[in-house]
Amino acid sequence: MPAPPDDTRAALLDRALDLFTAYGYDGVGVQQICVAAGVTKPTLYHHFGAKRGLLRTLMETRLAALADALADAGALRRDLGAALAAIAEATFAYADGERSFYRLYLTLWFAPIRSEAYEIARGFHERHFAAVERVFRDAAECDPALAGRERALAAAFLGLINNHIGLALNNVAALTPKHARQTADGFLYGVLARPAQGKRQMTLPIGIEEAGS
Repeated sequence: MPAPPDDTRAALLDRALDLFTAYGYDGVGVQQICVAAGVTKPTLYHHFGAKRGLLRTLMETRLAALADALADAGALRRDLGAALAAIAEATFAYADGERSFYRLYLTLWFAPIRSEAYEIARGFHERHFAAVERVFRDAAECDPALAGRERALAAAFLGLINNHIGLALNNVAALTPKHARQTADGFLYGVLARPAQGKRQMTLPIGIEEAGS
């Protein structure tokens, strides 16, 4: 008896994610995915059209939760410190729960710019970046010192978050709320160089020494 369509789709997506994460998008063929999922090529084509349809569907379905979390964090945009902490905590929590997917997601940031994988992922990366940039644009309305720097600040903050996540995915750092707050504080009081009363000037804390705690 054939598997229900939803089960077949889920199996194809799960096996594709496993293989894309292990070997890279370009290193995996349709036949390899079909064998791993226990289906035929016509079944894959019926559900997703082609290999690119699998990657696009993975991005759409897996990133929905992160987009929602970033939207909630963005609601705190009038308080930049709280918004940055919320973005870091939400992203760390998401990456911790979607380790295989986030590893793939990070590699796609750096895929060759003319590759199929890059073209598929580009729009998702741009929306992710825009959600972070929006927080800085809103903050700049209240703080003229941020005006004109919003894009650069968003790039620096998102890069800091993804750098820490990359270390954590290789078991060098941890993805706890504490480390998320340290990352946000390090940016706020280091990169922005605005130490609050009672806080010392910090660089960019990673918390590597506490990865096993």
